[in-house]
Amino acid sequence: MNATVLSCFSGLGGLDLGLEAAGFETVGCLEIDAAARVAMALNRPSWQLLEPSNVVAAGKILRPSDLGLEKGDLTLLAGGPPCQPFSKAAQWAAPKQGVRDERGQTTAGMLDLIEHFLPRAVLIENVSGYLSGRNNAAPLIEQRFKEINATHGTAYNLSSWVVNAADYGVPQYRRRAVVIAFRDGSELPGTLPTTHADKHATAWDAIGGVMPSNPPKATGKYSDLLPSIPEGGNYQYLTARGAGSEHEVFGYRTRFWSFLLKLSKSQPAWTLPASPGPSTGPFHWENRPLTGTERLLLQGFPAEWKLTGNERVDARLAGNATPPPLAESMGRLILAMLEDPSRVPHADTIRPVLAVQQRDAAPPPPHPAAPLPLRWRAVVGSKEPHPGPGQGPGGHAPTDFEPTDSEVQVEAT
Repeated sequence: MNATVLSCFSGLGGLDLGLEAAGFETVGCLEIDAAARVAMALNRPSWQLLEPSNVVAAGKILRPSDLGLEKGDLTLLAGGPPCQPFSKAAQWAAPKQGVRDERGQTTAGMLDLIEHFLPRAVLIENVSGYLSGRNNAAPLIEQRFKEINATHGTAYNLSSWVVNAADYGVPQYRRRAVVIAFRDGSELPGTLPTTHADKHATAWDAIGGVMPSNPPKATGKYSDLLPSIPEGGNYQYLTARGAGSEHEVFGYRTRFWSFLLKLSKSQPAWTLPASPGPSTGPFHWENRPLTGTERLLLQGFPAEWKLTGNERVDARLAGNATPPPLAESMGRLILAMLEDPSRVPHADTIRPVLAVQQRDAAPPPPHPAAPLPLRWRAVVGSKEPHPGPGQGPGGHAPTDFEPTDSEVQVEAT
């Protein structure tokens, strides 16, 4: 039998697509979002969309025999539970957080499925706060693994890392937590090999040749400031520590990092948000929002992958997706370990074929920042910086690497 995977929280299919490229056959997908189910049916009609589609409900009734399997036959159970309860924003919120959040209970549903199927391996992908910070999911997962092991004689053992998707051929800075556990207790190294850390694919590599017929236009109160910010920069360029007092429209660190954030042709994209406000980047270097297709390409999806055609829905689906090249690398790592647990996987073993192709020629030079629009010159003047000593909502100069979780990229008030 081929290596098989049951996919939970399948979303747009990025996790499944990557695992498919690694050599897995998807035997079923659990996804409650109607738009995501439509998109998956458009792109991979062979993937079986299971009912009940809710992972918590499926955890109560779905059994291996429903998929033509015996208990223990499934190679991999994989998924990315809803990430909002574990985001940086959620760590500041009250009263519900982490696994106590209604959405956080979906992790328990996934663990129920693990107990019913007893797969040879488990893969969970999520935001970096999934396994750290207040009310993270690690204690729940570890406790359930102990209970499953005691009941069924298995040896599941949580191994986890925080990785940057750009290190695996994705043209986007995106920090993700990766959890892998093997039924036989096989252990992975403390540091995972990377495949593209020495040379990242850039935004230009992914979308430099894309010319949408009807590109979206920037809207909102601050949209006319975008041309006055250089590529790769954000609102901090228009502070005393950016272009200087002659362009001081905002106080330093008084907005979220994603506020008026623009792509640089020569770097990977900043983390894509799932629910961007009108001033939430990253914006295209042409001073406009990204199209749905561009968002997918920056996530590492193939150009032919289809979306719904609804701009807001497509932004959400793309922003919540697992980057397929990252999923492929993790899938190749899992298969290598299942084949020979004693052999430590290396970069060549897990190199993804879905990695975005890097162009030989350098991108065109950046467009120079435009002068401030006339109406904004009237507000130029000394502004108070954020008073706190910490990082605030973003915290570094525009040229620094500040990859934040996609759901944190909300417009500051």
